[in-house]
Amino acid sequence: MSVLPFIRGVDFTKNDFSQTFPSSMRQMSRVQWLTLDHTQLQEVPEELGQLQKLEHLSLNHNQLEKIFGELTELTCLRSLDLRHNQLKNSGIPPELFHLEELTTLDLSHNKLKEVPDGLDRAKNLIVLNLSHNQIECIPTPLFIHLTDLLFLDLSHNRLETLPPQTRRLTNLKTLDLSHNPLELFQLRQLPSLQSLEVLKMSGTQRTLLNFPTSLDSLANLCELDLSHNSLPKLPDCVYNVTTLVRLNLSDNEINELSSSMESWQRLESLNLCRNQLTALPAALCKLPKLRRLFVNDNKLNFEGIPSGIGKLGALEVFSAANNLLEMVPEGVCRCGALKQLNLSCNRLITLPDAIHLLEGLDQLDLRNNPDLVMPPKPSEASKATSLEFYNIDFSLQTQLRLAGAAVPPSMPATATPKDSTARKIRLRRGPRSDGDQDAAKVLKGMKDVAKDKDNEGEALGLPEDGKPESLKPKRWDESLEKPQLDYSKFFEKEDGQQPGLTIWEIENFLPNKIEEVVHGKFYEGDCYIVLKTRYDDLGNLTWEIFFWIGNEATLDKRACAAIHAVNLRNYLGARCRTIREEQGDESDEFLALFDTEVIYIEGGRTATGFYNIEEMIHITRLYLVHAYGATVHLEPVAVTLASLDPRHAFVLDLGSRIHIWLGKSSKNTLNSKARLMAEKINKTERKNKCEINVERQGEESAEFWQGLDVTAEEAAAQPPEEHVPDDYQPVQPRLYQVQLGMGYLELPQVELPEQKLCHTLLNSKHVYILDCYTDLFVWFGKKSTRLVRAAAVKLSRELFNMMDRPECALVMRVPEGNEMQIFRTKFLGWDEVMAVDFTRTAKSVAKTGANLTQWARQQETRTDLAALFMPRQSAMPLAEAEQLEEEWNYDLEMMEAFVLENKKFVRLPEEELGHFYTGECYVFLCRYCIPVEEPEAGEDTADPATADESRNPSQQQLHQQQQQPEDEIQCVVYFWQGRNAGNMGWLTFTFTLQKKFKAMFGEELEVMRIFQQQENLKFMSHFKRKFIIHTGKRKDKAVTAEGKAPVEFFHLRSNGGALTTRLIQINPDAVHLNSAFCYILHVPFETEDESQSGIVYVWLGNKACNEEAKLVQDIAEQMFNSPWVSLQILNEGDEPENFFWVALGGRKPYDTDAEYMNYTRLFRCSNERGYYTVAEKCADFCQDDLADDDIMILDNGEHVFLWMGPRCSEVEVKLAYKSAQVYIQHMRIKQPERPRKLFLTMKNKESRRFTKCFHGWSAFKVYI
Repeated sequence: MSVLPFIRGVDFTKNDFSQTFPSSMRQMSRVQWLTLDHTQLQEVPEELGQLQKLEHLSLNHNQLEKIFGELTELTCLRSLDLRHNQLKNSGIPPELFHLEELTTLDLSHNKLKEVPDGLDRAKNLIVLNLSHNQIECIPTPLFIHLTDLLFLDLSHNRLETLPPQTRRLTNLKTLDLSHNPLELFQLRQLPSLQSLEVLKMSGTQRTLLNFPTSLDSLANLCELDLSHNSLPKLPDCVYNVTTLVRLNLSDNEINELSSSMESWQRLESLNLCRNQLTALPAALCKLPKLRRLFVNDNKLNFEGIPSGIGKLGALEVFSAANNLLEMVPEGVCRCGALKQLNLSCNRLITLPDAIHLLEGLDQLDLRNNPDLVMPPKPSEASKATSLEFYNIDFSLQTQLRLAGAAVPPSMPATATPKDSTARKIRLRRGPRSDGDQDAAKVLKGMKDVAKDKDNEGEALGLPEDGKPESLKPKRWDESLEKPQLDYSKFFEKEDGQQPGLTIWEIENFLPNKIEEVVHGKFYEGDCYIVLKTRYDDLGNLTWEIFFWIGNEATLDKRACAAIHAVNLRNYLGARCRTIREEQGDESDEFLALFDTEVIYIEGGRTATGFYNIEEMIHITRLYLVHAYGATVHLEPVAVTLASLDPRHAFVLDLGSRIHIWLGKSSKNTLNSKARLMAEKINKTERKNKCEINVERQGEESAEFWQGLDVTAEEAAAQPPEEHVPDDYQPVQPRLYQVQLGMGYLELPQVELPEQKLCHTLLNSKHVYILDCYTDLFVWFGKKSTRLVRAAAVKLSRELFNMMDRPECALVMRVPEGNEMQIFRTKFLGWDEVMAVDFTRTAKSVAKTGANLTQWARQQETRTDLAALFMPRQSAMPLAEAEQLEEEWNYDLEMMEAFVLENKKFVRLPEEELGHFYTGECYVFLCRYCIPVEEPEAGEDTADPATADESRNPSQQQLHQQQQQPEDEIQCVVYFWQGRNAGNMGWLTFTFTLQKKFKAMFGEELEVMRIFQQQENLKFMSHFKRKFIIHTGKRKDKAVTAEGKAPVEFFHLRSNGGALTTRLIQINPDAVHLNSAFCYILHVPFETEDESQSGIVYVWLGNKACNEEAKLVQDIAEQMFNSPWVSLQILNEGDEPENFFWVALGGRKPYDTDAEYMNYTRLFRCSNERGYYTVAEKCADFCQDDLADDDIMILDNGEHVFLWMGPRCSEVEVKLAYKSAQVYIQHMRIKQPERPRKLFLTMKNKESRRFTKCFHGWSAFKVYI
């Protein structure tokens, strides 16, 4: 029975159908997709007209000139690919576009001079590609009807304009207009294309004069291509497209970039090649998702690359070839994700030493740098014994000297104890997959082996009980070893993890999973393992394991079924026992596993693992040995005398004998490799029982001529002639994967990486067909199912008969693990002999790198640790804070507040001024009137014209008014963003309010974006210390899990002065109390009506200052000014037991002092500037100052914490750890009465000793 009617799809790419097309294609009545690419077709085969269910047809890369007739009859056709043909307008019938199901049409790379007639009738098209033709205009009706288009490619044509109806394409996502003469076209239709995600305008003669200024109105634009234009700079509207992911600006005349590029927060790929850039802006380092950066062929030097480029933690590819670089910043070596670095064709003299620390670097291109001297690799020994780390001397004396501080007398050297913190760092960072470490292990092993060989040189040097290794071969039974089986190859991860039934059959000693459709059907000559998985009453997985024995099963199958059943139990970690079931005597529990009655099938399906002594049948074959590419192949040819060629070598396989025939002019390399192939065949397929004979032309044996079925006299009368072409190339093999579904078969081709056939493409779960034209192989994976194997065998025969093949062609089955040598030669690098250099000795390896220091110059790494030795910033006195507050509020003429509500900004109610919510965004428009200083007395400021006595009094009065200096008006917009608010508020502000404010105030407007608890002092002063931060959003009424109103707990605290006073809502827990602070506790009552009644406690700590006590009472009275709420002032120790402690979760011990406030300091360790620096945060630091890609050092007077961000580099970890040690040593001298200990902490694992130093500690912000 033919399987062709069941085929749903097949890929015939790169088959030659120029002469004949397979007539058997008519039988594929159910085929839905068909690929005929690169098949040398000159016309559409008439057989295609019979495929009435065909939905997807690909005919690209052929020689088609017309497509009349056949394709117009395919009523189900949805997609048609005709690119890279010879089609003209006359060869495309208008009836083709009457197909109602047609949604995808590709006519690119043809010879069309205009849009095909009737194309506007294909109203259901969503993908249209007309690129690489000669089209000069687009007819108006086209875009009137094709309004559903999602993809439109018109590139590489001769278009000078687009019809106005282009604005009707509101669903369009991709538009490609590249390489069209659109100089006079303004692209005014762009604002209507709001769904556009990809816009390509490469080579469209764009300049600053004709550039579409409305580009920033495309809110969904992800990819923009402006390459091959004449842009001297980037228009401002491009910087406003914040959704960009990929941007191509290559081949322009751009000489500078604006710092506004930091708005591209989603950008992953940036191409700036072949421009006039001399420097990259520092804002480039603020693109957190940038992965690929190309700046080839510019004018960049060392100063042109920002030193903070190391902050690009996601950067994988950096290409700066053909520039003016003599050196690169060390920050390049801090990009931990860097995989490809191209610095070729520059003026490099050397590279930073840290270049050796790029662990994941796969490609480093340094070609055409003639003066380059590579820095030496750091010595492992010097790392362990020297104080210098990454070329940095972390000794306290050196760092104090560099900071300009006084150097204390040297402390006596003491034995360094084991550092537990360093050990924790190593353990938490996990094992390093360092290639240098692996190489060091290999070199050490070579040294050890060579050293052992040297010691064995003296025979008398052996120990008394030592015996030299015997050279006598082992007996056969001594060489037997128990095979180590990896059961993960037989039992898959999902087996036993979901309720149901799973069955394996025993084949060749090993379990093989069978498909569900044959469950309950057992062969009498086989054995099976049955696994039943179910959930118990507690929801835990339980298993039952049976092994079934057929009456006719061989001994090996019976034993292996029992063994593998036990190993399955161990693999799952089950506690059940394995149950033996025999044919005809099954238990009721076993029979209950199946929905139908168990069926016995006579015979056995699987093969036994024991060897069967039988005569092997071999087919005589003749192979041509040829070198194609980097490997040697065996190509089958006809077993005749005429197939021999004196310029080549041939292998004649007779089964028990292999003859290697060497022509007179054959190459020696092919001769030797032909012998190697014969040896491999003998060893892997013939068990070394085959006789190998070498036959030279003119000296052949009688057995050789007998194998070719000729006599010596006939061979002498017909000497071999040269007939193999000089440019002979075998047919490129095609690898198909057999896919089986419910009632259908599919035969797609496997995509080859880099067009190379590699054996790693073969998956054990599948079945493949390798079509080599002269041979067709069916490869069975070990885990493939029985039905797929059977279908593949039938399908291979159909595929074999479809094409005219040589008489010597065969269909061969290849099971996984037993691949024949001719099959292996079709794959690149399968079982090739790898060359190994054994000329190096242990002594030569030890000398490697010994002379590197003589020619490589040691680079001095720049560092800045001065902040560690600076005195702590003192708090601002109260009088100074009050004076600043008065002056700034005196200058404030007006302040208007707005809040984001329903995706637009509305005015903030007056009663909510000073109240902020963590999930909201606010805008404050402040107008300042700053008086201008009047000139000093006696200064001559009169205008000479004022001396004119003829001037009348009215003119004098007017002139005096003009001479009075006017006050300076300054407008500042503060955008405040809560910790849990998204960036949509900032985008909304940018496109709405900010534009309105700029229109009103012009250049006088200044916009400042500030985040929660990172406000500047001037902004804070306008709220007069009544700055309240609530959790959540304004309109959301928070409720507990029980649906009740929650308890609200607020903490008042000043960080570094009175101006930075905030009242922040925190988690209601008694552990957060502190005798040095004041708190507000709001306990709501449960009422039937909606009245918000409750009680408010103002808790005053015993050590709290009077100013804060008065302030918190004033705030509480304003916040809870309601007749339904009672207010109580509580001094510490007077708390009532009922409401107060119950609302805080019970009485708990809390801190009774805040001495740490006098010592707390936060330092940031980073490589942002291109070198390692430590900088101190201001006293008003907050939780959001803990950056994920940095390491922070926190000192609270008793402990020094090393906080590690999840994205910090390993280099920063080591340098920060050394810095913390130096800081502790320095503070031990400055404050000997307060010794500090070093602790390690990580994000989301901070202790209470750490978090109490931060006001309003809560969950970290989640970045989306």
